[in-house]
Amino acid sequence: MSDGGASGGVNARRRNFLIGANVAVAAAGTAGLAIPYLGSWSPSAKARAAGAPIKIDVSKLEPGQILGPIPAWRDKPVFVVRRSEEMLAKLNIDDSRLADPDSQRPMQPGYAQNSERSIKPEYLVLIGLCTHLNCSPKYRPMIQPESFDPNWVGGFYCPCHGSKFDMSGRVYAGVPAPSNMEVPPHRFESDAVLVVGEDGGAV
Repeated sequence: MSDGGASGGVNARRRNFLIGANVAVAAAGTAGLAIPYLGSWSPSAKARAAGAPIKIDVSKLEPGQILGPIPAWRDKPVFVVRRSEEMLAKLNIDDSRLADPDSQRPMQPGYAQNSERSIKPEYLVLIGLCTHLNCSPKYRPMIQPESFDPNWVGGFYCPCHGSKFDMSGRVYAGVPAPSNMEVPPHRFESDAVLVVGEDGGAV
């Protein structure tokens, strides 16, 4: 009787182990199926690096706020800024401080060759890299004197080497950066959804 009890205990443990192992294998298989499915909702890193478009929800972006850096497009970070009326009003108060105020150099699509460098004036879409050595400029939106510029009216500042860009990503004259920040191709799929990596226009 005692041998039967011991044998029954071993069998029960073996049965529990096999059940547990089967559950673990099944769970792993389910996870393996789920990962490609979830991945299909957005481009893979490889696809983004190759230039696949990315979609960005801008519905909760308030005036003055920035999204970024957000999922890279062609291995480059993207900034999206929703500019306030005050920011837009300050854009062209003194174009003499800018090296390329009319965006003559090809750093943006044709539809963004304007003072706002955008399709919709309130939304600015930029590659978030300084055009000097590809550092990441800091978003400095406040219209106030700064240590690097006593007449600062908002924009982007690269502390690595002192390059400055206005609230349209236009480079200041006399700084190391040689050109305006890059505006990637983009379009608005709807009022709430921005598509980066595809040319288009306003909704």
